[in-house]
Amino acid sequence: MTTTRNSKVVGTVLGAATVAMGLIAGAFHIFACGVMPGLARSDDRVYVEVMRDINDAFENPVFFLSFFGALVLTGVSAWQVRGTSYRGWVWAAATAYGLAFVVTVLFNIPLNDNLKGAGDPTALREEFEDPWLAWNAVRTVLSTVAVGCLGRALVEHGRSQRRSAPLSPSGV
Repeated sequence: MTTTRNSKVVGTVLGAATVAMGLIAGAFHIFACGVMPGLARSDDRVYVEVMRDINDAFENPVFFLSFFGALVLTGVSAWQVRGTSYRGWVWAAATAYGLAFVVTVLFNIPLNDNLKGAGDPTALREEFEDPWLAWNAVRTVLSTVAVGCLGRALVEHGRSQRRSAPLSPSGV
């Protein structure tokens, strides 16, 4: 059994992991349903220039804090909840986001980097757009699954704390 103090730390880290994961899933989602469909209406030169600008803007400490923080906090949570009845939810979240992270690193980032190169905007867009959209859909689904799993773990953590809480002196 964990102490109340440890339980609060576990809940805090699990909550922070859930928030960070929600931010990342939201970032991927907004690209899927807003940014990319809007950008698709642009001509090739504008499309390439704007995507380059967006990619440059995303390389900042605030985004990286969420992007890496979701991974690290979920990993720490998975370690903290070992032996609990809801550990599977956290491990499922860690697995789902781990896969989304790998997709980002192996596919989306190299596509972004290729877009930086010189060349005909039509050819650059043709090589970039469809694969990037497909891989973004994959990481959006995976990170959204991770948010759901962490949310469920957070609920289960709260329930476990209420079940193990001692009764107040009045018996209520």
